[in-house]
This record gives sequence, C-alpha cells and structure tokens, in this order.
Amino acid sequence: MSQHITIDPVTRIEGHAKITLQLDEAGKVQDAHFHVTQVRGFEKFCEGRPFTEMPSLMARICGICPVSHLIASSKACDALLAVSIPPTAIALRRLINLAQILQSHALSFFYLSAPDLLLGMDADPAERNLFGILAQHPEIARGGIRLRSAGQQIIELLGGKRIHPAWVVPGGVSEPLSAEKRDLMLALLPEARETTLRTLAWFKHSLTQYREEIASFANFPSLFLGLVNDAHEMDTYDGSWRIVDSDGRVVADRLDPHQYQTYIEEKVENWTYLKSPFYKPLGEQEGMYRVGPLARLLVSERYGTPEADRERAEFLSTYGESRTSSFFYHYVRLIEILYACESMEMLLNDPDILNPRVRAHAEPNQLEGIGVAEAPRGTLIHHYTIDANGLIRSANLIIATGHNNLAMNRGVLQVAQHFIKDAHVTDGMLNRIEAVIRAFDPCLSCSTHALGEMPLHVQVFNAAGAMVDERVR
Repeated sequence: MSQHITIDPVTRIEGHAKITLQLDEAGKVQDAHFHVTQVRGFEKFCEGRPFTEMPSLMARICGICPVSHLIASSKACDALLAVSIPPTAIALRRLINLAQILQSHALSFFYLSAPDLLLGMDADPAERNLFGILAQHPEIARGGIRLRSAGQQIIELLGGKRIHPAWVVPGGVSEPLSAEKRDLMLALLPEARETTLRTLAWFKHSLTQYREEIASFANFPSLFLGLVNDAHEMDTYDGSWRIVDSDGRVVADRLDPHQYQTYIEEKVENWTYLKSPFYKPLGEQEGMYRVGPLARLLVSERYGTPEADRERAEFLSTYGESRTSSFFYHYVRLIEILYACESMEMLLNDPDILNPRVRAHAEPNQLEGIGVAEAPRGTLIHHYTIDANGLIRSANLIIATGHNNLAMNRGVLQVAQHFIKDAHVTDGMLNRIEAVIRAFDPCLSCSTHALGEMPLHVQVFNAAGAMVDERVR
C-alpha cells in the first residue's frame, strides 16, 4: 500500500491550496500534486454584463495585482471598440503596470519568501515570518515595506486608490496626469532604486547558502514564454510572444498573442480547479512552459535599461548553467524591480506624459476581443465575446499561475524526491516543498492570507495503514 503526506494549506502564498505526496512502501516519494482547492467563478458570473463593466469587475479578481487584470481587460475591450489608443494613454498604462510589478514583487520577496531566505528554511515556523524578520533584520524589513509602499503610492497617484483602481478604461485612461503628481512619483524612485540595489547585493552574496535548493527547486528542462518588443527587449505591456528552451534556443518567435488558441491548449485535471496549459505544437509533455520574471529574462535579449541590463548580464554569467532553476525567480524579481524603477523614471521624464489626450471613444465594432499583458507573475490573457448589444457572452482568462501549473507540480515532485528519503519528515523538509511553490509566487484565490500562523496538519501512514508520524502547527 502507498502512503500519503498532505500539506494543507500551503502557507505564505496568495490563495488556498494543498500539496499531497504519495510514498511507496520504502518511504520514497512516488508522486506529488499541487491542488488548487477553490473555484474562481469570474468567467461565468460576468456573462450578461455590459462589456464596459469588465475592467472594473476584473480588477476585483485580485487584491494583490488588480492593475494587471485591469489592463488586460481594458485591452480586450479596446479590441471590441476597434479603436487606436492615444500614445500618452499607452504610456500611462505602462506606468501603472510597472508600479504594480514593483509593489507585487516587493510583497513576494520581502513578505512571503524573505523569511526563508533570511532566517533559513529550517528556522522555527513561529519565527519564520515577517515579524521574525522585523525582529532579526529590521533594516531589510523596513526597506521592503517602504519599497512596496512606493509602488502602491504610484498606483494611488495614478488610479485614485491603491487597490482596485478604475482609472484604466476601454479606450485609454479616464484622466490625464498632472505635473504635481508626476513630480511626487519621481521623488519616490531614487530611494526605491537604492533599496533594490542594496537588497540585490545582499541576496547575491547569500546565494552560496542555497546550492541544494538551487539544484532542486523546479530545476529541469522546459520551455519559457513571454512578451518581447521588436528589438527582443522585454515588454510588459505589448509585443509578440517568444518561446525559448532551457538551452536558450528559440522555439518560436513573433507569435501573435491574440492567436493564443493556436499555440496554447488548456488541460483539465480532476484533482485541481486550476487548468494546465501547454504549448500545443509540442504536446503536454514537451510543451510544458514557464512564465514570469525568470521566463521574461530568458526569452528576451535585454531589458533596455542600463542598471537592469547590467544585473541581467551578471546573473547569466554567474548562473548560466543553472539558470533554469525556479529558485532564481527570487533573484529576477529584484532585477525587475530595478527595471521598473528605471522605466518609470524614463516615462515620467517624457514631456508627452502630461498630454491631456488620453482616451478614445467608440461603440463596439467587434464581437470578440483579446487583451494580453505581463502581470507580475507572468503572461495574462483576457478573452471576451459579446452580443450585438455589447453584453458579455463568454469570457476566458488564463492567469500566470495557470501557465506555470505543470511546472509547479513537477517542481513539488522534484523537491519532495530530493529531500524526503523515508516516511519520517521534518518541518524543514515540508517547508522546502512549500517554498518551491512560493518561488513561483502563485496567485490562487486573488486575495491575501491573513498575517500570522497558518494551520498545517501532516499525517504519515505506513503500508499497513497505521499512522507512524504526525505534525501539527
């Protein structure tokens, strides 16, 4: 008889999930699954609503990255309108999305993963949290809090509020930027950049402690997918898809994201509510791909900003052979925060950013619209169809966590097989299994966990069905 270990819930992620591990009679891990245990009903309950409501509705999907859903939804509605968006509106949309990336990456690195990175994977769970970091590493904790706050303040200055802003609308944005708000945003960026550079210096120095995790945290061949512009620079708002393999070879280039159904197939499993997309031309096994910060770095040839490009070159020269390890999502998040600071400064210093022409108005001219953008966690797709009255007939959403689903499941199996050698497990082993999921920074329920201790109950049964070990926290 096989044995099972269940981790329920997985902690320090956005959403609710559990992990099950299946052991054989010798106590070795045979199989592993990452289960998303909640239903996301947004695709159904928006049916029948006017398409103009979609950006505001879709922003409610997530309390962590509402801006990304707002942008992808608005781009889908732009396609329904079949209008040309004013250039300044595009620049302002880019700006608020970069602020979203900054604050979300800061949350992931400092609040959710830094307890493992600063205090250690084997630290006492009662201390391995943000409060433990505040007690033992107050300067880093304060820097992380201020860094995230900078991103949130920029979102608020642009969109009117930090969470669920309604400023991005079909056809552009609802109001132009004032010189006063521009100057307030510019004043926030120098400290944010210095905090990021300081954190990068510490993190790069600390990586020697995590050789085993680098080797085993979802470190396997796969495809990588992300948006790039015509110069093959990373793009977070527009562009074409590029797919590379683990050796850096280009598998597909200049793919039109609006034709995503040609390239991506979504598989449904009976043990999770999260679908499993894969690259259709290569099939499920060979077509598994990853999205997000690490994928964006690998599919592009440069960021297009000096400090981020310098850090990118250092990462690749130092860790080129092991660059497929998903542990490096943490590293690249910091590089992307630096990129966001540099890019926002460039956008804000462009005089045209204050142009009052920021919205195109039209009635619906198409019955189908697709919007694609890069969210903090990776590529985000919104696909709508409407009827002749402009009411939503259908909606399909593929979020970054869905794109990464196959890789996350394989990563859990790889970590479990590496660290669990018999039926007796330690808290550090279980934490590493959770930590490989945190490396991807999944957003499952589109809401945050409460701060504090989360329950975890693990029971291990032998082949005869008798419980041989139990852990509760």
